[in-house]
Amino acid sequence: MMLKLRRADLLIENGLQLDSWVDVAVQGANNPSIIRGGRGRVEISRGVQLLEAPTTGVDRSMGDVHPLGNPHFSLDPGLAPTITQNILDGLARVAPGHRATFEKNRQAFLARLDQEMGRWTKIMEPLKGAKAVVYHADMVYFLTRFGLVQAGMIEDRPGIPPSPQHLVNLIRQMKDERVTVILVGPWSDQKLAARVAEEAGARVLVMASAVGAVKGADNYIAAIDYNITTLVEAFR
Repeated sequence: MMLKLRRADLLIENGLQLDSWVDVAVQGANNPSIIRGGRGRVEISRGVQLLEAPTTGVDRSMGDVHPLGNPHFSLDPGLAPTITQNILDGLARVAPGHRATFEKNRQAFLARLDQEMGRWTKIMEPLKGAKAVVYHADMVYFLTRFGLVQAGMIEDRPGIPPSPQHLVNLIRQMKDERVTVILVGPWSDQKLAARVAEEAGARVLVMASAVGAVKGADNYIAAIDYNITTLVEAFR
Protein backbone atom coordinates (compact mmCIF):
# COMPACT_ATOMS: atom_id res chain seq x y z
CA MET A 1 0.00 0.00 0.00
CA MET A 2 2.87 2.38 0.77
CA LEU A 3 4.28 1.80 -2.72
CA LYS A 4 0.92 2.62 -4.30
CA LEU A 5 0.52 5.74 -2.17
CA ARG A 6 4.00 6.89 -3.08
CA ARG A 7 2.87 7.17 -6.70
CA ALA A 8 -0.62 8.53 -5.95
CA ASP A 9 -1.71 12.00 -7.06
CA LEU A 10 -4.88 11.84 -4.98
CA LEU A 11 -6.03 10.08 -1.82
CA ILE A 12 -9.78 10.15 -1.20
CA GLU A 13 -10.95 9.25 2.29
CA ASN A 14 -14.32 9.05 3.99
CA GLY A 15 -13.16 11.09 6.98
CA LEU A 16 -14.60 11.39 10.50
CA GLN A 17 -11.84 9.04 11.66
CA LEU A 18 -13.42 6.07 9.83
CA ASP A 19 -10.25 5.50 7.83
CA SER A 20 -7.66 7.28 9.95
CA TRP A 21 -5.64 4.04 9.94
CA VAL A 22 -4.41 5.05 6.48
CA ASP A 23 -2.20 7.76 8.01
CA VAL A 24 0.35 5.09 8.96
CA ALA A 25 0.63 4.05 5.32
CA VAL A 26 0.76 7.67 4.17
CA GLN A 27 3.67 8.41 6.51
CA GLY A 28 5.56 5.43 5.14
CA ALA A 29 4.85 6.46 1.55
CA ASN A 30 6.75 9.75 1.90
CA ASN A 31 4.43 11.55 -0.53
CA PRO A 32 3.84 15.14 0.65
CA SER A 33 0.94 15.62 -1.77
CA ILE A 34 -1.36 13.26 0.12
CA ILE A 35 -0.56 14.06 3.74
CA ARG A 36 -3.25 15.89 5.69
CA GLY A 37 -3.50 19.39 4.30
CA GLY A 38 -1.78 18.37 1.06
CA ARG A 39 -3.41 19.26 -2.25
CA GLY A 40 -3.93 15.59 -3.05
CA ARG A 41 -5.82 14.70 0.15
CA VAL A 42 -9.62 14.70 -0.17
CA GLU A 43 -12.01 14.17 2.73
CA ILE A 44 -15.50 13.58 1.34
CA SER A 45 -17.25 14.36 4.63
CA ARG A 46 -16.60 18.11 4.38
CA GLY A 47 -19.89 20.02 4.47
CA VAL A 48 -22.01 16.95 5.28
CA GLN A 49 -24.69 17.38 7.95
CA LEU A 50 -23.85 14.64 10.41
CA LEU A 51 -26.13 12.45 12.50
CA GLU A 52 -25.50 10.96 15.94
CA ALA A 53 -22.76 13.40 16.90
CA PRO A 54 -22.05 12.78 20.61
CA THR A 55 -23.02 15.62 22.94
CA THR A 56 -20.78 14.39 25.75
CA GLY A 57 -17.21 13.15 26.01
CA VAL A 58 -16.38 9.89 24.26
CA ASP A 59 -14.21 7.09 25.64
CA ARG A 60 -13.53 3.48 24.68
CA SER A 61 -16.02 2.14 27.22
CA MET A 62 -18.73 3.43 24.88
CA GLY A 63 -17.57 1.12 22.09
CA ASP A 64 -16.65 2.22 18.59
CA VAL A 65 -18.36 5.60 18.92
CA HIS A 66 -17.11 8.22 16.49
CA PRO A 67 -16.62 11.50 18.36
CA LEU A 68 -17.31 13.62 15.25
CA GLY A 69 -20.58 11.89 14.31
CA ASN A 70 -21.77 8.79 12.50
CA PRO A 71 -19.42 8.32 9.51
CA HIS A 72 -21.69 6.17 7.30
CA PHE A 73 -23.25 9.15 5.51
CA SER A 74 -22.51 7.92 1.99
CA LEU A 75 -25.48 5.52 2.22
CA ASP A 76 -27.73 8.59 1.96
CA PRO A 77 -27.98 9.35 -1.78
CA GLY A 78 -29.26 12.82 -0.94
CA LEU A 79 -25.74 13.72 0.20
CA ALA A 80 -24.16 12.80 -3.14
CA PRO A 81 -23.99 16.44 -4.38
CA THR A 82 -21.80 17.40 -1.41
CA ILE A 83 -19.65 14.27 -1.61
CA THR A 84 -19.05 14.54 -5.35
CA GLN A 85 -18.25 18.26 -5.06
CA ASN A 86 -15.50 17.40 -2.60
CA ILE A 87 -14.13 14.79 -5.02
CA LEU A 88 -14.33 17.17 -7.98
CA ASP A 89 -12.47 19.90 -6.08
CA GLY A 90 -9.72 17.42 -5.23
CA LEU A 91 -9.41 16.21 -8.81
CA ALA A 92 -9.26 19.80 -10.05
CA ARG A 93 -6.46 20.65 -7.64
CA VAL A 94 -4.19 17.97 -9.10
CA ALA A 95 -5.40 18.27 -12.71
CA PRO A 96 -6.81 21.80 -13.14
CA GLY A 97 -6.81 21.56 -16.92
CA HIS A 98 -9.50 18.89 -16.77
CA ARG A 99 -11.91 20.62 -14.40
CA ALA A 100 -14.54 21.14 -17.13
CA THR A 101 -14.53 17.41 -17.88
CA PHE A 102 -14.78 16.51 -14.20
CA GLU A 103 -17.73 18.89 -13.80
CA LYS A 104 -19.48 17.51 -16.89
CA ASN A 105 -19.13 13.95 -15.61
CA ARG A 106 -20.29 14.95 -12.13
CA GLN A 107 -23.42 16.62 -13.53
CA ALA A 108 -24.18 13.56 -15.64
CA PHE A 109 -23.88 11.33 -12.59
CA LEU A 110 -26.06 13.60 -10.46
CA ALA A 111 -28.71 13.80 -13.19
CA ARG A 112 -28.90 10.02 -13.32
CA LEU A 113 -28.98 9.81 -9.53
CA ASP A 114 -31.72 12.44 -9.34
CA GLN A 115 -33.84 10.41 -11.74
CA GLU A 116 -33.38 7.34 -9.57
CA MET A 117 -34.14 9.35 -6.42
CA GLY A 118 -37.55 10.19 -7.80
CA ARG A 119 -38.30 6.52 -8.34
CA TRP A 120 -36.84 5.45 -5.01
CA THR A 121 -38.79 8.08 -3.07
CA LYS A 122 -42.03 6.99 -4.69
CA ILE A 123 -41.65 3.27 -4.01
CA MET A 124 -40.40 3.89 -0.45
CA GLU A 125 -43.31 6.21 0.40
CA PRO A 126 -45.50 3.40 1.84
CA LEU A 127 -42.66 2.43 4.21
CA LYS A 128 -42.48 5.81 5.97
CA GLY A 129 -42.53 5.32 9.71
CA ALA A 130 -41.67 1.62 9.47
CA LYS A 131 -39.22 0.38 12.09
CA ALA A 132 -36.06 -1.64 11.58
CA VAL A 133 -33.40 -3.05 13.88
CA VAL A 134 -29.80 -2.86 12.67
CA TYR A 135 -26.82 -4.98 13.58
CA HIS A 136 -24.29 -2.12 13.54
CA ALA A 137 -24.83 1.64 13.50
CA ASP A 138 -24.27 1.97 9.76
CA MET A 139 -27.75 2.41 8.25
CA VAL A 140 -29.15 5.47 10.02
CA TYR A 141 -28.50 7.91 7.14
CA PHE A 142 -30.21 5.60 4.66
CA LEU A 143 -33.19 5.00 6.94
CA THR A 144 -33.55 8.68 7.78
CA ARG A 145 -33.47 9.72 4.12
CA PHE A 146 -36.46 7.55 3.32
CA GLY A 147 -38.42 8.14 6.52
CA LEU A 148 -37.84 4.83 8.30
CA VAL A 149 -37.01 4.52 12.01
CA GLN A 150 -34.04 2.75 13.55
CA ALA A 151 -35.69 1.04 16.50
CA GLY A 152 -32.66 -0.68 17.99
CA MET A 153 -29.30 -2.31 17.43
CA ILE A 154 -28.08 -5.86 18.00
CA GLU A 155 -24.66 -4.70 19.15
CA ASP A 156 -24.76 -3.62 22.77
CA ARG A 157 -22.65 -0.61 21.83
CA PRO A 158 -21.07 0.10 18.43
CA GLY A 159 -18.49 -2.60 17.77
CA ILE A 160 -19.24 -4.41 21.06
CA PRO A 161 -20.90 -7.85 21.01
CA PRO A 162 -24.28 -7.88 22.76
CA SER A 163 -24.79 -9.21 26.25
CA PRO A 164 -27.51 -11.84 26.81
CA GLN A 165 -29.62 -9.29 28.70
CA HIS A 166 -29.33 -6.79 25.83
CA LEU A 167 -30.66 -9.41 23.42
CA VAL A 168 -33.51 -10.32 25.74
CA ASN A 169 -34.51 -6.66 25.97
CA LEU A 170 -34.16 -6.16 22.21
CA ILE A 171 -36.32 -9.18 21.37
CA ARG A 172 -38.98 -8.01 23.81
CA GLN A 173 -38.91 -4.54 22.25
CA MET A 174 -39.19 -5.96 18.73
CA LYS A 175 -42.22 -8.01 19.73
CA ASP A 176 -43.86 -5.07 21.50
CA GLU A 177 -43.23 -2.67 18.59
CA ARG A 178 -43.79 -5.29 15.89
CA VAL A 179 -40.43 -4.76 14.25
CA THR A 180 -40.20 -7.28 11.43
CA VAL A 181 -36.77 -6.69 9.85
CA ILE A 182 -33.16 -6.77 11.00
CA LEU A 183 -30.63 -5.10 8.70
CA VAL A 184 -27.15 -6.59 8.67
CA GLY A 185 -23.95 -6.14 6.68
CA PRO A 186 -22.29 -9.08 4.91
CA TRP A 187 -19.63 -9.21 7.64
CA SER A 188 -22.07 -9.13 10.58
CA ASP A 189 -22.67 -12.22 12.72
CA GLN A 190 -25.58 -13.47 10.65
CA LYS A 191 -26.14 -16.54 12.81
CA LEU A 192 -26.72 -14.30 15.82
CA ALA A 193 -28.98 -12.02 13.78
CA ALA A 194 -30.96 -15.04 12.57
CA ARG A 195 -31.41 -16.25 16.14
CA VAL A 196 -32.73 -12.87 17.24
CA ALA A 197 -35.01 -12.70 14.21
CA GLU A 198 -36.44 -16.16 14.93
CA GLU A 199 -37.18 -15.25 18.55
CA ALA A 200 -38.74 -11.90 17.57
CA GLY A 201 -40.65 -13.09 14.51
CA ALA A 202 -38.61 -10.99 12.09
CA ARG A 203 -36.51 -11.43 8.94
CA VAL A 204 -32.80 -10.79 8.41
CA LEU A 205 -31.96 -8.61 5.41
CA VAL A 206 -28.36 -8.45 4.20
CA MET A 207 -27.76 -4.88 3.04
CA ALA A 208 -25.14 -3.32 0.80
CA SER A 209 -23.31 -1.26 3.42
CA ALA A 210 -20.79 -0.23 0.75
CA VAL A 211 -20.28 -0.55 -2.98
CA GLY A 212 -19.26 -4.12 -3.73
CA ALA A 213 -20.47 -5.43 -0.36
CA VAL A 214 -22.99 -7.76 -2.00
CA LYS A 215 -23.39 -9.23 -5.46
CA GLY A 216 -25.06 -6.74 -7.79
CA ALA A 217 -23.96 -3.65 -5.83
CA ASP A 218 -21.14 -2.95 -8.26
CA ASN A 219 -21.49 0.84 -8.31
CA TYR A 220 -23.02 3.51 -6.10
CA ILE A 221 -26.44 3.68 -7.73
CA ALA A 222 -26.65 -0.12 -7.90
CA ALA A 223 -25.80 -0.38 -4.18
CA ILE A 224 -28.53 2.05 -3.14
CA ASP A 225 -30.99 0.39 -5.52
CA TYR A 226 -30.17 -2.99 -3.99
CA ASN A 227 -31.00 -1.69 -0.51
CA ILE A 228 -34.22 -0.07 -1.69
CA THR A 229 -35.36 -3.22 -3.50
CA THR A 230 -34.46 -5.46 -0.55
CA LEU A 231 -36.50 -3.37 1.88
CA VAL A 232 -39.52 -2.91 -0.38
CA GLU A 233 -39.73 -6.64 -1.12
CA ALA A 234 -39.38 -7.50 2.59
CA PHE A 235 -42.21 -5.20 3.67
CA ARG A 236 -44.38 -6.22 0.77
